[in-house]
Formats: sequence, C-alpha cells, structure tokens
Amino acid sequence: MDFSETAERISRKFSQKGTEIDPKKIEGKLRRLVNEFGVQPSEAERSVNNELAKEFNLPSMGSGGSGKSSGGSELKKIADVTPGDWVTIEGKVVSLSTPASPAIAQSGIIADESGGIRFVAWAKSNAPAMTKGSYYRIESAVVDDFKGVASLKIHSGTSVKECVNDGALIPSTVPIINLHPGVGSIRAKVIQEWESSHERMLQSGLLGDETGTIKFVIWREPGKEKLAVDSVYTIFYAQVDEFNGRLSLNLNTAEIMPEDSDILVSGGSLSVRGAIVHIAPGSGIIKRCPVEGCNRALSRQNYCPVHEIQPKFIYDLRIKGWLDDGMKTHNILLQRDVVESLTGITLDAAKEIAENNPLGMDEVFLRMRDAILGRYITCHGREIDSRLLVNACERLTFDSGEHAALLNRSGSAS
Repeated sequence: MDFSETAERISRKFSQKGTEIDPKKIEGKLRRLVNEFGVQPSEAERSVNNELAKEFNLPSMGSGGSGKSSGGSELKKIADVTPGDWVTIEGKVVSLSTPASPAIAQSGIIADESGGIRFVAWAKSNAPAMTKGSYYRIESAVVDDFKGVASLKIHSGTSVKECVNDGALIPSTVPIINLHPGVGSIRAKVIQEWESSHERMLQSGLLGDETGTIKFVIWREPGKEKLAVDSVYTIFYAQVDEFNGRLSLNLNTAEIMPEDSDILVSGGSLSVRGAIVHIAPGSGIIKRCPVEGCNRALSRQNYCPVHEIQPKFIYDLRIKGWLDDGMKTHNILLQRDVVESLTGITLDAAKEIAENNPLGMDEVFLRMRDAILGRYITCHGREIDSRLLVNACERLTFDSGEHAALLNRSGSAS
C-alpha cells in the first residue's frame, strides 16, 4: 500500500464534500491500522473513510470512490465470521482475561447463541471497557487469524456500544471429537491429573467423554480451583488451542459447572505389544510433594521446585521407559497399580527396601529393571503428547510358532 497516495485520494474525496482534512493525519491512521494492528490495506482504507465520515457528520464514504457501503455494517452471527472479515456483531462478554501485553487494553471471549470468539481491544483504540456479563454491539471490527484461531480485533475504527438483550444465552455443548481451534463447550469427565510441569500451572490432565479425550490446563489465577478426578463437569467457553496437530483446552476462560452424574469414557484407547527396551531414570520408588494440589516428584534431597524442602513426603511408584513393537519405539508411563502388577513389587515392599537396603531407592530401581527389562508385554492406555499413559498391561508368553515364523521370514529374506 502506498500510504501517501491513498491518503491524498481520501483527502480529495472529503474536499469534494467541502471538508478539508490534512493528508498527513489520514496517512497516520492508515499506517497504524496496517502496521500495528495487521488490518488488510483495503479494509484500513474503508475504516479510515468511515471514521472520518462519522467525525465530520458525513454520509458513509465507502472506499476507492466506488460508493460501496461500509464493510461489516451488516450484523453477523459469531459462528459465521472468518479471518479477513470486517464485521459487526452483538454478543455477551462471557469471559475477561489478563492482557498479555501493555498494547492490549482488554481481552476475553464474547459470545452469541451461535458460538464464541476471542477478542482483543488494543490500547490505542480507546474503546470503552466492557463488563463481563453485559451485551455489546461491536461495529467495524476485524477478524484475523492468530495461531490458527479466529480472533476479533477492536481498533481505533471500531465502535463499541452496550446494548440491551433480555434473552438467556444458553451455549450448546459438542462432543470432544467435534472440537476445533477457537472456543468450545463440552460435557466431560476428568480422567487423569498429571504432575504439573510449570510453577504457574495449577492443574493439567485429561478430560474424556463418549467420543474421545483431550488434554486440559488451568493456570494459577485468583479464584481458580482444581477439578476433581473422576468427576463430571459441563464446561462453557473454553479456549481450544492446537499444537503439533493436537488439541488442548485452556480452562481459565471457561465457566465450569460440576454435575452429579457419570460418563462412560471411550475412544482414544491404544494397545501396544512389544519389548521393554529401556527403563528411564526417575523410575521405581519416588517421593512426591505432600502439599495439597501439588503432587510433584521431589529430588533426592526432598526438594520441591515450588514448595522447597518437604520432609513429610509421600512415596509413590512409577516406571518411565520405552516399549519397542518392532516398527516403532513408544514412550510409556506406568503408574503405581500397573507397576505393582507388572513387577510384583508393592509400594509397601518398595518402601521397606528403600529404607533398609544400603542402596536405598536405587535398589528398588534395579530390582524393577531386572524384573521387566527385555520382557514382552502388551500395554493398554491412551497416547497423549507422544507418550502412552498405561492403565493396564499383561506379560506375553513365549509363542514357539510365532518365533519359528519370524526365523523363517528372516531366512527367506536373506
């Protein structure tokens, strides 16, 4: 876009209507919309035309002298907007979040009966602050694509006005399998809670319904609480993010309602048959932080990265390793009950060894490694972030017929 040429053209159009506007002022508005807010040049020109027309009480000027009416003046449903659109919507602010940058005045989620969308109000837009739970008409906002997700941008050419809506906004939930990047509502059961990988993380784990499973995370913020494992929740307006082809839910924006019911979770299950070829450090008996809601694995000095030294730790069992099926090596994680079943070493027995053997916890690791390394097993579980979370496994017995077939196939190949 040639900013100076476009500014001169806009200035001439207003001059023909008897209004003189400095082209430098127009050029500054164009540059801000295009360079700072990422607005398409044609839409930036249209926005500046309409903003100036409103300022000088003139009819809509359109863009390019075509006489075309202002883009985005027609009210659209949120579900129908797409990146690149110049839109007007009406909706309820269902969530507000902490802005990620000083350049952002306000961010959150706005929704109508068709769905929700994330919005960002730039600080330079000088838009009025919106209140959670109130309805607004937002005119001439730009829809762009941020990390594969449609997002509504409120800039200096956008009009934001509170409006009255007496109707109840009742979002509809979708099966997990039908979620897509953006904003979504589901009814699901908390299947697993994982060890937090970041001190800012309040909770992460796995949600499931009749159609599949999805990872979730809740970041530490005032008023945020953990979800209870094995409990069912209806979750409205969660952020659905995508990374490396996998979806996950950020529940910090969501309205979460517990239910006194149950869900039979299915889908996402995987069974892998192969040999355990590696037992990773951190396997065997471990110590966990006893602080409620933490459960992090402690160092050998009983140190928690969040709560520091914890002398009243809790013992636990786990095995991290690799399972090779002959075609692919799977990263596996076995929790206490599966470890006890597979190794034959209970938690009480492991504690006795750790506290009375000269090698301590290392002796437990060595005994478990000797019991299962190189053994053929079948693991059942769910693969999340390239790791198989095992909920059951069985040892495989030697099959002489299968062994002979493998030898014969090897001989014929040579």
